[in-house]
Order: sequence, then structure tokens, then C-alpha cells
Amino acid sequence: MTLLRIATYNIHKGVQGMGPARRLEIHNLGHAVEQLDADIVCLQEVRKLHRTEARYFQRWPELPQAEFLCPEGYAAVYQTNATTRHGEHGNALLSRWPMALHAHEDMSDHRFEQRGLLHVPVRVGRKEVHVIVLHLGLIPASRLRQIEQVGRYIEREVPRTAPVIVAGDLNDWGGKLRAAMNKLGFKDFIGERALTYPSRLPLAQLDYVYSRGLKPVGVEVPRGRIWWRMSDHLPLIAEFKI
Repeated sequence: MTLLRIATYNIHKGVQGMGPARRLEIHNLGHAVEQLDADIVCLQEVRKLHRTEARYFQRWPELPQAEFLCPEGYAAVYQTNATTRHGEHGNALLSRWPMALHAHEDMSDHRFEQRGLLHVPVRVGRKEVHVIVLHLGLIPASRLRQIEQVGRYIEREVPRTAPVIVAGDLNDWGGKLRAAMNKLGFKDFIGERALTYPSRLPLAQLDYVYSRGLKPVGVEVPRGRIWWRMSDHLPLIAEFKI
């Protein structure tokens, strides 16, 4: 039996605050990702580059954020969701287990939000676990359509008997997407208190780890000042038996 530990974390592009008061947190986030001690870390709002911030912050990393945050012994994959005038950002996955070729699909539901799906098959022992990293839209109807798209993608690209994880910032206030995910055969840790947003005083769960074909063990959310200073979200960690 293998215990698989999966974390999801919206890192808010490695910067906290607004205007001249904003501060660079990417270095602290590097230590935080190590502390999660997760086999697989699913990240959202990850910068590949940002020319303005790179000029503003003296300690802006030379590496793209996914590579910068990758602990020793892990490998990173990244895919851009949104391109702006000054740079681009998207989803990333860090893994201590070997990974196969990853895939990406545009999930944008309208022209005001650029969203994407990152799909990474991960070889955990003798099992191949398919991990899908999401950052869904801000509009409820868009999120439902995006979950339907996820379902079509999985049916098309993932073997029916393979274990699947869907993790990320779903922007799902009140668990309204749970019924749609259950219809696709996915379960989360319903009944567990897993509030992740806002990080300073968590009132809602916006970050989720859903699974199909894996036995859930438990879920946890790290708390405290060290965590709410780094991002507006708290990380969520889920454990499974394989």
C-alpha cells in the first residue's frame, strides 16, 4: 500500500498587497511548498514571467516560478492560462514521482477570463495516477460549463480504470459544483472542515481535491500567520491510499 499526499495551493502570483505596499512572497512560498511535504503539489496563479514586477522587486527570481518553487528531488511542469501585456501566468504541478508527457486544454468560457486545464499522468509506484489541475472562473454558470468540459476531457483522454485526481482553486462557494463532480464519479472530503479563503480569516472553501479510484484518508489545511501572509488562499492537503 502507498500513501499519496496531494496539495493544492493558489499562490497569488508570489506577491501580496497592492500598489507600493505590495511585497514579494515567492521566497517564503518556496519554503512553504517544502513544508507541505506533499508527493504532488498543484499550484494556481503561477507566474512564468512578469516584466514590470521583475523590475520593481530586486529579488525577483530569474527562474519561472514553477521551477523556482520546485523542491530538490521534484520535477515541475507548467502551462500558461493567461497572457497579459506584461507577462503570463497559469497552473503548475510539482511531483516527487515520475511524470509522463503532460497536456493542456483551454477552459476559457468567455473573453474576460483566460482559464486552462493542466493534465499530468504521474507514475506512483506501479500505478499511473492522472492529475488534473484547475483554476475555474468567477461566474457560477461558467464554472458549471467548465466542469462539464472537464468531464468530456477525462472521458476522451483518461483510461476508464485509471485513478484520477482533480485539484485546484475551483472558486466554488458553498460546494455548488459537488453534485456535478459526483455525477462524473468524483468524491471530495465532504463533512471535513477545510476552509481556505480568505487566508487571514477563512470563511469558505474555494480549493478542492476530488478523486476517483483512490481511497481517501483525510484532509488538512495549514493555518497561522506564516500562511496567511504569503497568499490570499491557504493550501489544502489531501491523503489517499493506493
